[in-house]
Amino acid sequence: MTNVNAAIIDLTELTVEQVQAGFASGAFTSEKLTKAYLERIAEFNPSYNAIVFFNEKAVEEARAIDKRRAAGEKLGPLAGVPVVVKDSMDMKGFPTTGGWSLLYSKTGGVDLLPETDSPVVARMRKADTVILGKTNIPVLSHTGAHANGSWAGSTYNSVDREFLPGGSSTGTATAVGGNFCVLGLAEETAGSIQNPASAQGLVGIKPTHGLVPNTGVFPLSSLRDVVGPIARCVRDAALTLDALAGFSMEDPKTLAGVDKRPKGGYISKLDKNALKGKRIGLYGPGWRASTFSEETTGLYQRAQEELNKLGADLVKDPFAGSGFRELSKAVLPGAEFDARGMESIANDIEKYLQRMGSKVALKTFAEFAKATQKEDAFGPEGVLSYMSHVPEFVEATKSPSTPPDMTSFITLRETYLDIFNTIFDKQKLDAVIYPQMRGPLGPVHGDEAIDGMVVSEVNIAGLPAVTVPAGFYASGAPFNLVIVARQWSEVEMLAIAYAYEQGTKHRKAPELKKA
Repeated sequence: MTNVNAAIIDLTELTVEQVQAGFASGAFTSEKLTKAYLERIAEFNPSYNAIVFFNEKAVEEARAIDKRRAAGEKLGPLAGVPVVVKDSMDMKGFPTTGGWSLLYSKTGGVDLLPETDSPVVARMRKADTVILGKTNIPVLSHTGAHANGSWAGSTYNSVDREFLPGGSSTGTATAVGGNFCVLGLAEETAGSIQNPASAQGLVGIKPTHGLVPNTGVFPLSSLRDVVGPIARCVRDAALTLDALAGFSMEDPKTLAGVDKRPKGGYISKLDKNALKGKRIGLYGPGWRASTFSEETTGLYQRAQEELNKLGADLVKDPFAGSGFRELSKAVLPGAEFDARGMESIANDIEKYLQRMGSKVALKTFAEFAKATQKEDAFGPEGVLSYMSHVPEFVEATKSPSTPPDMTSFITLRETYLDIFNTIFDKQKLDAVIYPQMRGPLGPVHGDEAIDGMVVSEVNIAGLPAVTVPAGFYASGAPFNLVIVARQWSEVEMLAIAYAYEQGTKHRKAPELKKA
């Protein structure tokens, strides 16, 4: 891990456990580690464009943690660990731009400057992490494929600059995948944790809706949005979830998660033998009518053999005949994406702006719409133009300050959960494990999207999911599995992911190249 004689820190795939061991042994300090990451970022970030805002106090904050450690003070669980934060998360002292030139003063827009940290950023500070900076995203997190429309320009895949990097937590995935940091914060409404994590061969946790507070994060849907970690290994992701999860007075829905967190934390059941005797559901047309590419089918078959060898009992297409796949309703003909639950976006944005503080430049959705009218996000050419096809959204925008009637969406969530839980009970399932994507990655500047196989379903139902590396396509693009389980079952889901990860070791460190 560390060449002490040369005083050089090897940052390749560095884990939290290795970082903590380095601090304990005196091999390096948080200050030295932070400087090492900043040197790597200076060398490679210009070619990958993962981090768009830098915390100029990072070294100073790391040095302060070192002093506290030397003084014997009690430190947070991730003390001195360098991390990055997605641009959409409010962080005092930094604008929240949503990746949009119209929301950034240096590109001709208006700055949204939060007066306080979002709860998740505050929790990273409480854990004593060193926040290196904020990461790039596509405009208003509108795509799960890339960040090409961002005011900061494209972000590139750490595995290969030619591949789609995934989105919308694009920069976070590239920063973690490229070893610019140890951990990263991501956020999802419709695949924005799963897709970039899978595109770059990483572990991403999309938690149960309500487990982690997401106030202070630029919204697309208060009934779908979730914050979760992206990491290079399951254990690190689980440790980060420990820091993020739990009740917040700022976010009343987190009350639902009280007494749902495991007593020993999310690493408490990590065991390389955790797949033994587990009943795992396999993908089939009962879940969705989509088919895989030939190469994906082959890789999935290999993964099934690996699961078998690790002791799992596999159940073919457990959702067959359940009516589950019939619940899906694409927002546009020929598309897979189901936008239901996003009808509240106007009201969500208004409440988000109000939280930012009394001095924020835009205080209402009407002011937001006026400030961005030349690129109307919901207009015919806008990044969220598909929302204009949702009658409930159109109606809700007439009175953004009034909470919209979301009864039909809640009924849909109940129906999804009823079928999901019924099948899990009937088939005695512990989880379902599918390919996260239908096929290999397209080119970063092509027209292809990323088709996540559980994206709409888990976001509508509020279910947890975790991605885990499972190999590579012939092109070199990563192949990841996605594990889905019951609400609040993150600890068991992560145990399954850990057992697969440790039993296969598919993650490989990328070799970064300069543009």
